[in-house]
Amino acid sequence: MILKIEDTKATKEAVFLRDPYLEWTAAEGIPVIEDFGVDVLHAPVAPWARFGVDGSIVHLKGRGDFVSVFVLLLPPGGQVAPQRHLYEEVVYVLEGQGSTTIETGDGGKHSFEWGPKSLFALPLNCRYQHFNGSGSQPARLASTNNCCVMMKLFRNADFIFANDYPFADRAVSADYLTGSGEFIPAPRGRVMWETNFVPDMAAVELLDNPKRGKGSATLQFILGEGMMHAHESLMPVGTYKKAHRHGPDYHVMIVDGVGFSLLWYEGDDDFVRVDWTDGWMFAPPDQMYHQHFNTGSQPARYMASAIGNSRFPFTERNHKNKLGVDVSVKDGGGQVEFEDQDPRIHPMFLDALAANGVDCRMTEFPVRAAQ
Repeated sequence: MILKIEDTKATKEAVFLRDPYLEWTAAEGIPVIEDFGVDVLHAPVAPWARFGVDGSIVHLKGRGDFVSVFVLLLPPGGQVAPQRHLYEEVVYVLEGQGSTTIETGDGGKHSFEWGPKSLFALPLNCRYQHFNGSGSQPARLASTNNCCVMMKLFRNADFIFANDYPFADRAVSADYLTGSGEFIPAPRGRVMWETNFVPDMAAVELLDNPKRGKGSATLQFILGEGMMHAHESLMPVGTYKKAHRHGPDYHVMIVDGVGFSLLWYEGDDDFVRVDWTDGWMFAPPDQMYHQHFNTGSQPARYMASAIGNSRFPFTERNHKNKLGVDVSVKDGGGQVEFEDQDPRIHPMFLDALAANGVDCRMTEFPVRAAQ
């Protein structure tokens, strides 16, 4: 039997290539900012009915399929409307001071105070509320989250924002909301600090990581019993990191310092340059080489957040990233050793240092004669 498709008038419009997450962001009626790098500290905001405060959404070029950033601006004495949602987030305090209250699935209630450069994660689908503790100054928060992948999976905002499943197994120790935590040994020397709250990312003691560059130090975080990744790195004065590449979604937030980052794909004739200072954020696209340079007179720190941490990598590609991020490309990894980098890079760094009156401390390279 042959099925014949009759030439009849279509009764339903054909729909192709929909993105439920982008449809949702457009319907929220707030600014959506897209660029290679964004000054999140000064990003424009507008009233966001869902949260009861001003806000915006930041889509970085390298955000990939899983992560984006929500910006919330709490007015003096203001507060966010009570929330709960089926996406994970890592919250960074760009400015201001205040507190957050949470109710966990096991019935626990907790409150903790935060200030500038605090970092915290909320247990999945807990009920929570942010409060600005100042009556005269605003507070600005940046949430790196995986709402986009959840919205693409379920295509239903009510399911994501009005679901009361308790996730009692995600409850966290009250100590983890006060700045306490636990060091966890990890393969290849990647020690992790397990907690839910870091009071000041500018004051965290980091561990030496010379594989990534001269004087480099870093620390990974396991936050909120979730799968969102976060780590912080430090570059001493007059130094820079080795270039490397990995998958998308890694959102780099500048915590302290002044400098720039170069980004390029293998075979490119030129670089993309992002000049940054405190409050800037950017995300290297998939397999795009990137290299960070401290050109200021103080050590520079940055925090990177993404989906998939060392406990729950989430994707096979993330699993491979964890094993090869500091392995030379000559050995099958993603890192470019200093002796193999583009010869244009070091002179660019020297020029930037000279403009700021800072001496180079990269003894791996010969000192350039005075011009």
